[in-house]
Amino acid sequence: MYYEEPVFRPPCEARSLIIQVTLGCPHNRCVFCAMYKMKKYRVRDVEDVKADLRQARLMHRHVESIFLADGNTIAMNSDKLADIISYARHLFPEAERVSSYGGARFLKGKPPEALRRLREAGLDIIYLGLESGDDEILAMMDKGVDSEGMIEAARRVKEAGIALSVYVLLGLGGEDLWRQHAENTARVLNAMRPDFIRPRTLALLPGMPLYEIAREGGFREAGGETIMRELQVMLGALEVENAWFLSDHISNYVPIYGHLPEDREQMLASIEMALENPREYLGPRHLTHL
Repeated sequence: MYYEEPVFRPPCEARSLIIQVTLGCPHNRCVFCAMYKMKKYRVRDVEDVKADLRQARLMHRHVESIFLADGNTIAMNSDKLADIISYARHLFPEAERVSSYGGARFLKGKPPEALRRLREAGLDIIYLGLESGDDEILAMMDKGVDSEGMIEAARRVKEAGIALSVYVLLGLGGEDLWRQHAENTARVLNAMRPDFIRPRTLALLPGMPLYEIAREGGFREAGGETIMRELQVMLGALEVENAWFLSDHISNYVPIYGHLPEDREQMLASIEMALENPREYLGPRHLTHL
């Protein structure tokens, strides 16, 4: 099987069969991201991907789920992607889900029938990086799409019958813009109506353009208390129905899990506990494990 390192996947796909359908990210300009800076985006030949799937079938008696890497596989030609998904479903009928990353910039440009075709082929869930619902922050981070584009992308995914998991990046507004980041992110999430909301916390690491900007004084990294205040404001303003809020990443200070809206107060109480005990909960994170 072919892999071009490094390979990234969502934490919840840790036990999935990972197949690289594309390599790198077609946008690859986000200031806060260093994941694909070493790769040039390209789409693998469909027959090469199918050969990997056949080899994986020989290697694994049971495959619970399949993740189609790399970043933004959804950007490739929909007919070719649907062909790959159908083939994967044929070879692995036992798989409970097939998933992929999908950026809003590319999703909002997909015709509705293209996304429906992917769903009919067997695509179950798309992981979309909202990061922030604030247009000033999205522009500053060179995300390539504004908040209305995010909402439109989500609408198309949901109308196609594909589950939507949305990433939020706590701390992306730094110490200066944390409140507008929290309030506008909640506003956009309410409009997107995702099935899953997955917060991560910004960690400035070498290789990120934002790391250099911060070193030069152009960005003030948010501290633990600010992060928790931001999360408190955002969670308190969420009005989504039937969505899971899953803090499933090592970057986060406190594990916050629940189903909205019924578990909101329990989650807010956990945040308040962390704010009341900062030495225990809001100390330095082990960034070497990210």
